[in-house]
Amino acid sequence: MRLVFAGTPEVAVPALDALLASDRHEVVAVVTRPDAPAGRGRRLVASPVAERAEEAGIEVLKPARPRDEDFLARLREIAPDCCPVVAYGALLPKAALEIPAHGWVNLHFSLLPAWRGAAPVQHAVLAGDEVTGASTFLIEEGLDSGPVFGVLTEEVRPTDTSGDLLTRLAFAGAGLLAATMDGIEDGTLRAVPQPAEGVSLAPKIKVEDAEIDWQAPALRVDRVVRGCAPAPGAWTVFRGERLKVMEVAPAVDRTELAPGELAAAKNSVHAGTGSHAVELRWVQPQGKKPMRAADWARGVRIGERETLGRQV
Repeated sequence: MRLVFAGTPEVAVPALDALLASDRHEVVAVVTRPDAPAGRGRRLVASPVAERAEEAGIEVLKPARPRDEDFLARLREIAPDCCPVVAYGALLPKAALEIPAHGWVNLHFSLLPAWRGAAPVQHAVLAGDEVTGASTFLIEEGLDSGPVFGVLTEEVRPTDTSGDLLTRLAFAGAGLLAATMDGIEDGTLRAVPQPAEGVSLAPKIKVEDAEIDWQAPALRVDRVVRGCAPAPGAWTVFRGERLKVMEVAPAVDRTELAPGELAAAKNSVHAGTGSHAVELRWVQPQGKKPMRAADWARGVRIGERETLGRQV
């Protein structure tokens, strides 16, 4: 089939690579988000998908809005049979959905209908799911509600960050998306409507959502740290400044600390929670690079009864 691939971030590149390597399909163009400012100089930078497409010599379309008539006209000229999608980042209008004969097929990183939305992997970690996965489905005008072509499952490991889990799903899902294209082409694959039960939503995690509540149990603190890594990054407040908390570990032998209370030793630093304490492993003070928590604690010279979190 003639394919137009739609995607933007690094997580979409494995799927694009899998389709480029296919001997059954031809990726004739890529749709991605416009160049965006990045780095200290805020220089405009092309998306990872755009960079990979340019390396492969493929036409790159960067509409400001997918409903723009110039974009829709070009897509009609290209006349794709199907448009596979991975993390494109913009809503597709009905006029675009109607162009390819086999529609737009999205690779979504959850077992639909669970975790519909922008941040399925983060919400799976935050919720403590033991198993998640990826699904390919036909895009409709609703939010991730279209019929499903195929699924795969992936264990959520106890120490997984969202970044760890998403990386594994991106590579496993690339194979699922390629197989879905094969099945659509030869007519052996039919999309099955999603069940009405089991729907959950996964909206984008905002910075304010990533603030650690030290009154919560240690298990919840750990999930917030892992679920918000690498972005937006779990954080708290120390001496009036924001402190990112990048890694914690259980510390069941330190139950005497009050929520948020700090205790520093030579090679470790602990913080109390609503249940038992956690050991802080890696932190990032405001304006500085990530560092081991024990090194940070020595530098700031934590005093007796000092705490993390907002003081009320």
